[in-house]
Amino acid sequence: MSDNIDISNVNTKMLKAYNVFVNDLTSLRTGRANIKMLDIVKVDVYGQKMPINQLATITVPEPRLIAIQVWDKSNVSLVDAAIQKSNLGINPQINGQLMRLPIPDLTEERRIELKKMMKELSEKSKISIRNIRREGNDNLKKQNQNKEISDDQLKEYEKKVQDVTDQHITLVENKLKEKEKEIMEI
Repeated sequence: MSDNIDISNVNTKMLKAYNVFVNDLTSLRTGRANIKMLDIVKVDVYGQKMPINQLATITVPEPRLIAIQVWDKSNVSLVDAAIQKSNLGINPQINGQLMRLPIPDLTEERRIELKKMMKELSEKSKISIRNIRREGNDNLKKQNQNKEISDDQLKEYEKKVQDVTDQHITLVENKLKEKEKEIMEI
């Protein structure tokens, strides 16, 4: 019954690929303040690239404002530079060690750009899911060649792997539609 383990393993890997996609989507700016927006920003500090949440406390005091309380005064300019270089389209306002990031309204041009970015992210996720399917099917074929499973079982398990793949592709597509709708209505 190691083949059932392979199918659950395929399902687990596909779920991880989907979760990466969802996490990437939450980092996109949608007109509302969201701490996850800063996940993609890495600050070059102490000889390495670090996420902002390891250098500061991040809060959302208002729906359209992110506050960053940088712990070390010498890192304020580095955090500012990293945010400026990122493709977030946000200009920090600095007051000592406190940075305020007002979230501006999305322009129509920016919304279209975000939709393109989201489609690219969804396509990468789908490719990952399909690669996991291929890997799962290859493992099943090896089991068949090693006489661990019969030809009929191989076909049955390949169908199960395809069903799991279809479910995860649908999850990605539905999440993409939901996020596109959210961006276009703001």
